[in-house]
Amino acid sequence: MSASLHEFVLTVLRLSAWLVLLTAVFVPLERWCGAHRTQVSRRELLHNVAYYVISSLVPILVLSVPVALLAAAARHVVPGALVAAVQELPAAARVALAFVVGEIGVYWGHRLSHELPWLWRFHALHHSTEHMHFLANTRTHPVDMVVTRLFGLVPLNLLGLAGPSVAGSGLPVALTLVGLAWGYFIHANVRWRLGPLEWLVTTPAFHHWHHSRHDHINRNYASTLPILDRLFGSHYLPGHWPAEYGTDTPQPATLAGQLLDPLAPAPNPASGRSQ
Repeated sequence: MSASLHEFVLTVLRLSAWLVLLTAVFVPLERWCGAHRTQVSRRELLHNVAYYVISSLVPILVLSVPVALLAAAARHVVPGALVAAVQELPAAARVALAFVVGEIGVYWGHRLSHELPWLWRFHALHHSTEHMHFLANTRTHPVDMVVTRLFGLVPLNLLGLAGPSVAGSGLPVALTLVGLAWGYFIHANVRWRLGPLEWLVTTPAFHHWHHSRHDHINRNYASTLPILDRLFGSHYLPGHWPAEYGTDTPQPATLAGQLLDPLAPAPNPASGRSQ
């Protein structure tokens, strides 16, 4: 077996095992602790599984080249003294700094995906689900996912917290994995509220309001740190749950249409603010 084929088989096995684990954990939780009684259509379920595979493979195939170019360009843009100072920080401080810096980048990448019409064309797919459940986390257009990831990775590279020449450069991968795992939780249909912890970390209630239709779709952009929404004026978390989810931006019924439609020119593109 060639090395590439062996790597492909391992990737498929890893994705399959991870999906089985996610299903074993979240399906019972959503059945027993659901915030809403929902019935996801067979078509949407199959699409979400397809997006699960796409969202797992696209970063590996697409992000490696721009990130490598970014790391090389950063050496000519950012003062060496700043990078050296960051790398001299204790390991715990570097981890904390990388987490906060990456989260700020993701926050603004996410927010701009709502505020810029051409980015909303790709991001609207993620908001098209009308029933929140854990696999809604993977319902993301590849372009939308790459843009958001780059917003998180760019500042890490510029500050010397990531890159092929940085010791511990696996840190962005670890942070991404933590963020992905938490993403399944905050999309899940569970009615849990976490009390004072909701000031510190995002929760299903917090993120469900981001997926609510109409009034509050442009709130709660943070993936893990709700304080960012408080700082930038986009926080919203009442004591009840949304009554309706989704977006008024039309989406094709087929998987191919959903992937290709945002790439076509649109005479009157809709932004997230108008939803």
